[in-house]
Amino acid sequence: MMRSLAGFSPFSAFFRLLLALFVVTLLSACGTMDQGPDETANWSASKLYGEAKDAQADGTWDKAAKYLEKLESRFPYGRYAQQAQLELGYVYWKSGEAGSALAACDRFIKLHPNHPAVDYVYYLKGLINFNEDLGFAGYVSSQDPTERDPKAARESFDALRELVSRFPNSKYTPDATKRLNYLVNAMASQEVHVARYYIKRGAYIAAANRAQFAIKTYPDAPAIEEALFILVTAYDKLGMNDLRDDADRVMHKSFPDSRYYRDGLERKVAWWKLW
Repeated sequence: MMRSLAGFSPFSAFFRLLLALFVVTLLSACGTMDQGPDETANWSASKLYGEAKDAQADGTWDKAAKYLEKLESRFPYGRYAQQAQLELGYVYWKSGEAGSALAACDRFIKLHPNHPAVDYVYYLKGLINFNEDLGFAGYVSSQDPTERDPKAARESFDALRELVSRFPNSKYTPDATKRLNYLVNAMASQEVHVARYYIKRGAYIAAANRAQFAIKTYPDAPAIEEALFILVTAYDKLGMNDLRDDADRVMHKSFPDSRYYRDGLERKVAWWKLW
């Protein structure tokens, strides 16, 4: 015990602490020196914007984003700053930063709701979420998009619907309308996909509720044919004969030659592969 106490020195502990602090400071200094001076420090707004455009033309999106960010922060009130805000969403998206791109779109819409190019920003926002919904992995695996998280599809739908309703004469509206039709079909099919799952699990009340929601919310979508058949099936399983017969009459009137009467709920053709 005495030997252990004799070997202890508060000065040695203090020395180790100082040494550790010195090493941390030295490493931080080295990191700062490695970064070197900022070559853009004395650039004008026009110079930063010109370099950002050149970077976009070359496809070096990270560099373009860096120049646009510097432009906005150093010259926040000039015309170039507004243009930088407009272009950042697209540049972030092309560099693979979808979250930053959407944030940039939302920020521009909030700051410049009456800007002449705000229709483009709504279109870009819808396009980003539209492609997030499709997803590269889903495309490669031929995964039905209705079986994925519908959040991106709904956000894309909201942005594109805003574009179409507020700017009917925009040059982006025709394409937005086509994408809206696709998204309506996708969201309707998502509801029907869940309803079909509930049918297979024997949860007939839940299946009927999801089918009814799809029919009321997306009455013109192709998936409504299957939704009606699920509704007929669910009511039949629940012994709700009057509701079953009502749904069946609507089914026969709307889809007199429906394949579901012959094949049941086995899907033969995926509508989304026609896109």
